[in-house]
Amino acid sequence: MHSDIYLTPVRAFTDNYIWVIRRDAFAVVVDPGDTQPVLQFLRDKQLQLVAILTTHHHADHTGGNLELLKHYPVPVYGPATETIPGITRPLHDGDIVSLPELMLDLHVLDVPGHTMGHIAYYGTGLLLCGDTLFAAGCGRLFEGTPAQMSHSLARLAQLPDDTAVYCAHEYTLANIDFALSVDGNNPALIERACIERNKRSADMPTLPSSIGLEKATNPFLRCHINALRKSAESWAKKPLQDNIAVFTALREMKNTFRA
Repeated sequence: MHSDIYLTPVRAFTDNYIWVIRRDAFAVVVDPGDTQPVLQFLRDKQLQLVAILTTHHHADHTGGNLELLKHYPVPVYGPATETIPGITRPLHDGDIVSLPELMLDLHVLDVPGHTMGHIAYYGTGLLLCGDTLFAAGCGRLFEGTPAQMSHSLARLAQLPDDTAVYCAHEYTLANIDFALSVDGNNPALIERACIERNKRSADMPTLPSSIGLEKATNPFLRCHINALRKSAESWAKKPLQDNIAVFTALREMKNTFRA
């Protein structure tokens, strides 16, 4: 990542992070579900908003778009196949979003599963993945299939290990609790649990993560690992034929998990 580009999480609602990407006096905001915290941040830092990036249509990611546009008439990027408030630049897989004020180009990746049209933005060592990939977890399947989400996560896992992962929610500790329940002998996960709990006890964000860290500790990227398969089969009470079947079981387990 360019050393003069900074990403800052603006907190919204109970656990959302609205990421602000800034360079000098210019800023791009990602998934602004709420307006006021973004306006306050821009004013406090004396930043000029130049674009809004959207990953998917859920209101906690788009609810601030129209109000922000009243203050800053900027382009709004988002998935072409979803209804995004204020959208002016509909995007498809393989498109490139050029942000000249930030000297940043972002590649658009289709990553359906959480929603059918969900996209991620990737470039210069950073990944803005909305609700597809979480720290030690993944999004719920509100619209897509387990096969779609599994494929989307595999696509993100192919990015370089040092890619910084900017998710849209602070779900890390709950995700780690679940991960430990199915992959409890994983030393990298045990170490991560300690590190992330210390961050949260100091009220620090656990993000960004990295692709390498997720591959080492995120159960939904580790469906090929024998320990995860055994946990999923024990829960399902039957053999599971492939990694997608393991993923499906793990996602269903997570849906009802209580630490």
